[in-house]
Amino acid sequence: MSTQELYASGPGDHGWSVPAAGQARFTWEYDDGRDRLLALYQKGKDKQWDGARRIDWDIEVDPYDPLGVPDENMTVFGTRYWDAMNERERRELRRHFASWQFSQFLHGEQGAMVCAARIVESAPDLDAKFYSATQTMDEARHAEIYARFLHEKVGMLYPINDNLQSLLGDTLRDSRWDMPYLGMQVLIEGLALAAFGMLRDTTDKPLPKQVLAYVMQDEARHVAFGRMALRDYYRQLSDAELREREEFVIEGCYLMRDRLRGDEVLTNFGIPAKEAAELSERSEYLQLFRKLLFSRIVPCVKDIGLWGERLQRAYLDMGVFEMGDSNLDLLMAQDEEIAEKLDAERFAAEEAARTEEVAEAIRQGAGPDQD
Repeated sequence: MSTQELYASGPGDHGWSVPAAGQARFTWEYDDGRDRLLALYQKGKDKQWDGARRIDWDIEVDPYDPLGVPDENMTVFGTRYWDAMNERERRELRRHFASWQFSQFLHGEQGAMVCAARIVESAPDLDAKFYSATQTMDEARHAEIYARFLHEKVGMLYPINDNLQSLLGDTLRDSRWDMPYLGMQVLIEGLALAAFGMLRDTTDKPLPKQVLAYVMQDEARHVAFGRMALRDYYRQLSDAELREREEFVIEGCYLMRDRLRGDEVLTNFGIPAKEAAELSERSEYLQLFRKLLFSRIVPCVKDIGLWGERLQRAYLDMGVFEMGDSNLDLLMAQDEEIAEKLDAERFAAEEAARTEEVAEAIRQGAGPDQD
């Protein structure tokens, strides 16, 4: 079935063309490069995996409750709109919210794939080009997985959120070679990691848990790559150049905090846009979600050297300033460990099941005891 037939609301054109500025850079320096980036490149090669095989796609999913998260997480829970719904309508609402979330993940992963390819094209150093090439493949795999989950298990998609599209466009249109790093690796990937993590840790459904855990294992490397490359480069910039990049971060953070909240779902259920926005603002879950969205961004921004007074004031205004002291390396290590543990548990269970099948076959083949 065509994806166009699965959209909850029309996405408009079948595609999106972004005029891109900048230069494609070649380097004739083929020395070993930076050890840290080359080690990350080697890890990127070693950790490639096949989404069609590593994920157990045979697991059944209820499209009307694909994530199994509490109803309290939905914006309208406890309102007159929720009280007026029957169970069929509530099931449909769960489906729409899950579709909206995973659709934004899908569109963001395609954006990450394009941005990673741009880094291959524009980064001045070969070690950065090498790593970005592995990330481009990672992002293609993520887009493939989210698309498959939405097509086969949910049966519904949502168009890209206007504000996510705006941030992607600003990132891609900028001619400075470091902006795809800053817009994608730091802001969009950081927001995505936090969103993935909240769902990974709250869903009780095995298939989305696998998808989120395995994607996050890759994303931990991507954020590490952005930190390394930008930290080195930003040490060389003037105060004025750093302030320009801080302005981009401030604008992007406010955009995502204030607008990426799923009002589109509510308006599809007949709630006026203004009231949908007000309901989102009052949602306790969304307030918590917004704060946690910055758990990966703030320490990363501080680490790469963007920590001017105006940026600090913006984070104070958002109520996330204290997250600058979070241990980003620990968070990333935990993402790796959760994915590896999930693999170990799955394959141990499968091995035990195979062992039991063999034992049962032997018992049946032995027949009745002979005197």
